[in-house]
Amino acid sequence: MSKLKKIFTNLRVIILLAVILFAVVAINPNPLNKGVTIRNVIINSSASLAGIESPKPTASPMSKEIIISMNNKPINNVLDYYSFEAGLKPNRTVRIKTNKGIYRLITKYNTETIILNETINKTVTEEVNATIIVNGTKVSKKINKTKIITVPKTITKIYNNSIDLGIRVYNAPTTNVRKGLDLQGGTRVLLEPEEKISADEMEIVLSNIKQRLNVYGLSDIVVRTTSDLSGNQYILTEIAGANEEEVKELVAKQGKFEAKIGDNVVFKGGNDITYICRSADCSGIDPNTGCSQTNGQWFCRFRFSISLSPEAAQKQAELTKNLDVVREGKQDYLNETLDLYLDNQYVDSLNIGAELKGRAITDIQISGSGIGTTEQEALFESLKNMKRLQTILITGSLPVKLEVVKTDAISPALGEKFVKNAFFIGFLAVLGVSLIVFLRYRRIEVSLPMIVNLIGEVIIILGVAALIGWNIDIAAIAGIIIVVGTGVDHLIVIADELLRKEQQVFFNWKQRIRNAFFIIMAAYFTTLVAMLPLMRAGAGLLKGFAITTIIGISVGVFITRPAFAAVVEILLKDKL
Repeated sequence: MSKLKKIFTNLRVIILLAVILFAVVAINPNPLNKGVTIRNVIINSSASLAGIESPKPTASPMSKEIIISMNNKPINNVLDYYSFEAGLKPNRTVRIKTNKGIYRLITKYNTETIILNETINKTVTEEVNATIIVNGTKVSKKINKTKIITVPKTITKIYNNSIDLGIRVYNAPTTNVRKGLDLQGGTRVLLEPEEKISADEMEIVLSNIKQRLNVYGLSDIVVRTTSDLSGNQYILTEIAGANEEEVKELVAKQGKFEAKIGDNVVFKGGNDITYICRSADCSGIDPNTGCSQTNGQWFCRFRFSISLSPEAAQKQAELTKNLDVVREGKQDYLNETLDLYLDNQYVDSLNIGAELKGRAITDIQISGSGIGTTEQEALFESLKNMKRLQTILITGSLPVKLEVVKTDAISPALGEKFVKNAFFIGFLAVLGVSLIVFLRYRRIEVSLPMIVNLIGEVIIILGVAALIGWNIDIAAIAGIIIVVGTGVDHLIVIADELLRKEQQVFFNWKQRIRNAFFIIMAAYFTTLVAMLPLMRAGAGLLKGFAITTIIGISVGVFITRPAFAAVVEILLKDKL
């Protein structure tokens, strides 16, 4: 039997090749992949209204939707996409072709409405039905009723007359290996609970934060709990492609929602609410009021249905049973309103129908409004405010206040440089190792299997990372470099033991390999024990380094090193 046949029929080598093949399938490399991948879609944007959806956070990179062309113009990279978007005019139709379908969007200006920390009084005139007495006779008549309302003062900015389709993209990935925040850009926020909380409460916090981020259409989300060596609790949140203020707004606010009658709380967001309608038939712009213009400002009112728990409905009945009924137009209301507060800030007031007096009604409607200088802008603001309120009602308030300990915002351009530098350093490391190994042994039977073994080890690490969805960041790359260095040490120990000529009479091949693996296993457990504390050091920011190192050395000790020993034994057994 030839040596090549012996190598490929060896059980250890078969296991190694099978694992490498499995890793390559998990990585799913496609260097010719073109286009731009959708990172997330802004809620109520042109893209969202056209039916384009944000990818699921758990979706693998290669399975996400890719934009191929816009108005039949090929889109090969991010530069093509944003160059095309920059040339668009408002109120035009854009045809977007992706690998999953074709969409048609209506363009609009890129605007931002800034809500200031002050309010202004607005006079609103509306037509209502009233009953008046004329010569002793009651007559129904439509009259104009004027009232003064308090609204937040806002400023609307249009950014350089630019168009925003509401799609955030990045160059189409060529593998399923997920890039960490350091390599693709985004925002990292490290949060600390104001007080120590239980494991159950921490799960609620993590779930609520994830749900808020998902509702807002953000993807590539990492939300996990961590701690430092002193036992302090932290929450690490990483979102690719999101700006710092947006993330801090969503994850750091406690999100306390309360509905009050006077000073009494009727119900709160979370457990008091059993159902929230988010479908078009029972949520959206209020068809009874719609949008109206007053003093140059547009107002659009939204509404959506919710269901209360029996306990909350009973509390509402108790608080309304002694209220008076007043008539406004043709509708009877109670003399108190249901006031809505979010994070202790007044949001809106709802009239309470007279039929609810003293009754434990579980189905009610929540409403609010949005303001803009144009009707379209007010429409978008209204739907945005509705979405935010629904999100808080769905998730409830966080059980504890969170303090922002640290924030990192990394630009995609800087992340791209990190990737290039990492590849360059990796290439130099492999080249240097190859040269040193060849100079050390000057035997192709030893040096070639050693290099192939190390490359296979890196492929397996990346395959495991792609399979479990672990992000490869700078810390993880450092871990891979450590694994390569450790692997070289171990392979040299095996090679030296097999090539040692003295005392050949007393040692057979199996004994030599056992001697080498005794040293290797001792080094393995030493490294393993050293990595465990690093998983918690720096509030978990070094976890990527520790995890990658542990995976790498474990793969080496149990898969690649035994295969290398078998190959070298087959190649050298007849020559020594």
